[in-house]
Amino acid sequence: MPRPASPAVYRRRRILVGSILGVLVVLGLYVPAVALAPLPAAALTVSADPAPSTVATTLSTPAAGRSAISIAGTDQVLGSSGDDASVPIASVTKTITALVVLDAHPLTPGQDGPDIAITQADAQILADTIAVEGSWAPVFPGQTLSERQVLEVMLLESANNYSVTLVNWAFGSVSAYLDAADAWLTAQGLSSTAVVDSSGLDPGSRSSTSDLLRIGALVMADPVLAQIVGIATDVLPQIGEIQNTNRALGQLGVNGIKTGTTDEAGRCLLFSAPYTAPDGETRDLIGVVLGAPDEDTLYASVLALLSSAEAGFQQLDIVDQGSVVGTYTTEWGASSDVVTSEGLSASVWSQVTATRSAELDQDVTTGSAGETVGTARYTLDGGLSFGGDEELTVPLQLAGDLDGPDLWWRLTHPAALVG
Repeated sequence: MPRPASPAVYRRRRILVGSILGVLVVLGLYVPAVALAPLPAAALTVSADPAPSTVATTLSTPAAGRSAISIAGTDQVLGSSGDDASVPIASVTKTITALVVLDAHPLTPGQDGPDIAITQADAQILADTIAVEGSWAPVFPGQTLSERQVLEVMLLESANNYSVTLVNWAFGSVSAYLDAADAWLTAQGLSSTAVVDSSGLDPGSRSSTSDLLRIGALVMADPVLAQIVGIATDVLPQIGEIQNTNRALGQLGVNGIKTGTTDEAGRCLLFSAPYTAPDGETRDLIGVVLGAPDEDTLYASVLALLSSAEAGFQQLDIVDQGSVVGTYTTEWGASSDVVTSEGLSASVWSQVTATRSAELDQDVTTGSAGETVGTARYTLDGGLSFGGDEELTVPLQLAGDLDGPDLWWRLTHPAALVG
């Protein structure tokens, strides 16, 4: 019969069993605690902003006189030279005459409009025009011309006598026309512009470059006038061939608008030209040069100004798809870059810089490739930008999987899990 265990043996056994049970209890509590504990957020590093930029544009402006150029239908003036004072504009005044007449007697494309009978009074207007050395075109009493044909002679040949014939027909007298023109200018907010005749021979007919940019845009917005000012030559009954006085037509896409020359005004041209920018959009440019000393200088100045303005249209490549904006790195060694989900570009003029700010989730622990984790915001500064808001956004996503830790890492890093 075996001898019973001594009390010391029983104590050692109880201690061993208790220790084992204690370890099992601790493990039973510790393992689930660390296995199920929430993971610490990954550390986030944001990469430097490259701030892409386009090249600054220097407009080629005339050395003398005044100039300005803009995008039609907008307040976006690309540049100017000289002051913006109200100065004589010579026959550029006839654009206002045409706009005011068409405001009272509108035409649509394809319409010639009402007949205008040429009378002996118009022959006297011609004689008076010649006497003061104004520009003129012949008239033939008994002839009938349409409203559109009279507009053509006035605008293409720059015939002062036809401007008087036109306003007499439209308003009954030059005086009544001037009242209508004053009201029209006020309604359009053209506060730097005044007309005292229908032709611009009188230096009291004046405007500023800023007002003329708006007037030019109004001319080109009228489909009838836009077509007329782009005609190089035409043939009219009895009068024969008439030629546009605008020598810039067809150069660099110039399709209008009106010349003007007097001793007080110098050589002037209000011009327009469509330009297809790198984004494929066509934008109409309106420009003006006032006070050139001679014709050659005028046209050289116009073409230099237009060419330099067109060169300013550029595409700003802001960011490519898949560009790295930042990186998430976990304590257990997993990492994933944060990249842009799409590319972004903008059509701009002159120097524009894109500056980035990134809004990223600060609580990312794990994630799958392609998961959205934030937004990149790009602000465009300087120059001009087109086709959208000044702030552009791109979603940011994980470039690869951001895996969680294995059990061994959890078991051996309790401080990182439960503190």
